[in-house]
Amino acid sequence: MKRFFGVKSLLIVVFFAATCLAFFPVMASAQKVINLNYSNFFPAPHKNSVLAEQYCKEIEKRSGGKVKITYFPGGTLTPAAQTYDNVVKGIADIGESCFAYTRGKFPMMETLDLPLGYKTGVSATSLANAFYEKYQPKELAEVKVLWLHAHGPGILHTKKPVNKLEDIKGMKIRATGQSAKIVQALGGAPVGTTMPETYDALRTGVADGAMAPVESLQGWKWGEVVKSTTQNFGSAYTTGMFIVMNKAKWASLPPDIQKIFTDVSKEYITKQGKVWDEIDKEGYAFSKAKGNKVIPLSKDEDAKWAKAVAPLLEEQEKSLKAKGLPADAVKYAVDFLKK
Repeated sequence: MKRFFGVKSLLIVVFFAATCLAFFPVMASAQKVINLNYSNFFPAPHKNSVLAEQYCKEIEKRSGGKVKITYFPGGTLTPAAQTYDNVVKGIADIGESCFAYTRGKFPMMETLDLPLGYKTGVSATSLANAFYEKYQPKELAEVKVLWLHAHGPGILHTKKPVNKLEDIKGMKIRATGQSAKIVQALGGAPVGTTMPETYDALRTGVADGAMAPVESLQGWKWGEVVKSTTQNFGSAYTTGMFIVMNKAKWASLPPDIQKIFTDVSKEYITKQGKVWDEIDKEGYAFSKAKGNKVIPLSKDEDAKWAKAVAPLLEEQEKSLKAKGLPADAVKYAVDFLKK
């Protein structure tokens, strides 16, 4: 009898062990899922936000479900101006926002925001990534840069028509970072609001106009609260933006997952540039449907605007040199866009 119960007990132990071993791969697999969050300042319907969500899904797909990214659009996880620092702190694992929202923190990257006469989102985004690869700015050493991008020509949108340079004098124009200096150089008074805050600033009269790419007329609904767009391409700027990951989180990822992030991020540089140009076209159409005017400047008038902002390029060169940073960065950006 004792022998019977001994054998029975042994069989139970063997069965239990076999069951555990059978489920062990499943349990191990579940433990290997890497959960990340992604904070973005673009509102959910914005095409740049849609693209970011697609990026998250592509990472999940290529990782075979080993990575799960929870996406937070519209600044719901971290405010736009605090996203970079919150990624550094680990509040957000991945974050997307503008360098210009923390003016002075990124002296090298501010070069991108100069009024270089940008013509497309593709060229602006290409420059942003080439610039980073060439100079590897120490100001970004606290994070893992996934990729950078920059919008199409940043031009003027106002509540009353601006036909010539003199018309902008004294106007309150929404601008941040380098674009605030552009507004001053053109004779206006900069108002420092983030993109999500600007609609109400225009609606309530806190701002008389805003400097931004044309896509803002639809993507941020500015076409509802302005009346005209002035095509000052000679002084057109861009705004450099980042998609970065917490450095410790990046270091914790297995090499195969890091490669997936690297490969997909590289592909999204081109996708992002094209999206900027597509939504600029949509911005013009949206504004036209609202009855707003488009004011093209003559060649001579546009040259006046370009001349007014030219000292900003020299100022940046001097500033970089004084800080012991590569002063040739401005020339590099100018030459890159010419190519």
